Amino acid sequence: MGNLLKYKGIHPGLVLKRELKKHSIKQRPFAMAIKEHPQTLNAIINGKRNLNTPLALKIEKKLGLEEGTLAILQTYFEIEREKEKLQSKTPNLSLLRESLFWDTNINKIDWQKQRKAVISRVFERGNETEKKEIVRFYGKQIVDNALHSVSRKPYTVSTK
Repeated sequence: MGNLLKYKGIHPGLVLKRELKKHSIKQRPFAMAIKEHPQTLNAIINGKRNLNTPLALKIEKKLGLEEGTLAILQTYFEIEREKEKLQSKTPNLSLLRESLFWDTNINKIDWQKQRKAVISRVFERGNETEKKEIVRFYGKQIVDNALHSVSRKPYTVSTK
């Protein structure tokens, strides 16, 4: 389970697919060997179906994997999906001045598609509260990447 962290958040079907390939095992015969429907196994391998614990245990035993590995990966995968659902679709608009977006309706901004433009504008013209909200909403890595990929015009003040 030492390598488990590098797979954290990945659907266990992907790991199962790699394990079967590594052992040169075809999906259908493997499904039959563990008394499972081939369609079920295929759906799991393609990430279209979750892997339940009883099936995970059967697969782990048959492949000689450490008990709980695939079940834990399924849990991590579900945690990532929930975190994505919980993440707000918009930043806290009460912390952003509408005047920053004078040329558009702030309520109609697609915050994901237009994130580079939003980040650039807030970091050029926003105050510290606004910048902090943008970092909180998008995450430091996304903000850093967006700021480094923006070509600066001669009159633009650098944020560094």
